[in-house]
Amino acid sequence: MNDKKQLRYGIIGTGAIGGYYGGRLAQAGFDVHFLFHSDYDYVVRNGLQVDSCDGSFSLQHVNAYHHAADMPKCDVVLVSLKTVNNKLLPTLLPPLLKPDTLVVLIQNGIGVEEDVQKMMPNVRLAAGVAYICVAKTQPGHVNHQYLGRLSLANYSCPDASLLNAVADDLTAAKAKTKVADYLEARWKKAVWNMTFNGMSVVENAQTDQLANDPVTGKLIYRQMLEVIAAAKALGVKQISDSYADDVMDMTRKMKPYSPSMKLDYEFHRPMEIYYLYTRPIAIARSAGVDMPLMQALEDKLSSMDAANRG
Repeated sequence: MNDKKQLRYGIIGTGAIGGYYGGRLAQAGFDVHFLFHSDYDYVVRNGLQVDSCDGSFSLQHVNAYHHAADMPKCDVVLVSLKTVNNKLLPTLLPPLLKPDTLVVLIQNGIGVEEDVQKMMPNVRLAAGVAYICVAKTQPGHVNHQYLGRLSLANYSCPDASLLNAVADDLTAAKAKTKVADYLEARWKKAVWNMTFNGMSVVENAQTDQLANDPVTGKLIYRQMLEVIAAAKALGVKQISDSYADDVMDMTRKMKPYSPSMKLDYEFHRPMEIYYLYTRPIAIARSAGVDMPLMQALEDKLSSMDAANRG
C-alpha cells in the first residue's frame, strides 16, 4: 500500500470473474465489498477460496452482502454479472453509487456500455475486458487455470486518473491490468469471444479440441477474419489479420477450457447471445460489413438455446 487515498471497491456478481478480481484485491488488503446471491450463506460461514495458477489463497473474513441495499457507497464498482441480468443494474447499483463512482463492466460482448448508459445516464462507465480462464466450480470456490490480464477502457468517466488508479490497484493485487482504447479492447476480445464461445456449444468441445482440429480450427480462423474485418470497418486501428494467428496460438497454449457460454448451456442457463452475436452483427452491418459466418452461428445458437431452456 502507499499513501494515496485507498479506493473502496464493490463487486456486483461474485461468480468466477468477480470472485477472482475482487478476491485478489481483498487478499492484497484493499477495501472490498461483495454482493452474493446463492453463495451468500456459504461464504459467510466458510469464506472465499481461490485456487489459482498464479498462487492460491483463501479469504476467511469476507465483506459479504445478500442485498445491495445493505452495501456501503463505493468509489469503484466492478460488475461481473452475465449480461442477460443487466436489467437488474438499475436496482442493484444505486445503493453503492456516489456522484463520482466509477462502474466497470467486466462483461462479454459489444454494445454493453451503450445500453447501460441509456438505463442510467449519469453513471460513469468503463469497460473491463478480461483474458482469463476461470470458473466457479462450487459455492465460494473459484478455479483460475490460465492467463488473468485485464484491460480497462474508458467509456464515460471524465476522470481518467481514476481508471489509472484502478489499474494500479489491480496490478498491485497480482492481477495485471492496463488501460486500453475502448473500441480496440472490446473488438479484440470479440475475436476470441464470438468464435470460441459459440463453437464450444455447437461442437460440444473444449478450446483445445476446437483449436487443434484441422477442420474446426480452419472454420474458426475464417470466423476470426470476419470479426477483424468488422473491427477495421468500425475504426479499430491496432488490429490486422495476423491477430487471428495470435489468438489461435494463445488458445492452443491454454489448458483445455470450457468457455462461459458452454457452461451456461450445460447448466440450462440463458446464453449471452445478444451482446456476443446479435448486437455486434448489427453494428458491423451498419458499417457496411456483413458477417455471414457469425450470422449462421448466431442462428444455430438461438435455436439450441430455445430448445435447451424449454
